[in-house]
Amino acid sequence: MVQAQPPTDIDDAREFVRRTQLTLDVVNLALETDSTRFVTFFIDTTVIHNITHHGNRAETIAELRVHEEGQFAALNNFLTTLSAAKEDGQTLLERTMVLYGTPMGNASSHSNINLPVLLAGGGFKHGQHLAFDTKNYYPLPNLFVSMLQRLGLEMEEFSTGKGTMKGLEMV
Repeated sequence: MVQAQPPTDIDDAREFVRRTQLTLDVVNLALETDSTRFVTFFIDTTVIHNITHHGNRAETIAELRVHEEGQFAALNNFLTTLSAAKEDGQTLLERTMVLYGTPMGNASSHSNINLPVLLAGGGFKHGQHLAFDTKNYYPLPNLFVSMLQRLGLEMEEFSTGKGTMKGLEMV
């Protein structure tokens, strides 16, 4: 049995970190109550778009860092909550793949090369940083092939990905 108060929406777009946390709280409830097994959502950071074009100005980077650290604190809270919930002898995090990322490798220049992504849970071996050749682009869809296979789908390719992600192992 899950006990939770109904969420109160946050209308102010400048509060996107709090809005993100609220959304992750609802996602956690949906997973914990088995209301769904798949969730995807977009974090609208339009209100700070201008500071992502920081031009390497220290004060702007410092402001951006505060927002990004807030986002990671919300993600950490979500992952911690998932790891505290038990289901069939495992934590909910062990049974859930969480992919967190951005469509920009460098938002300041609008580069979509070398995208940073974080994968947590889902029965994969974690605690590592996989880095790939930035000149010979490694296809991110290989990660999606690995994730689909972990779900039990016999896929060998997805978009430009023609295999699983190198270095990513299941536990």
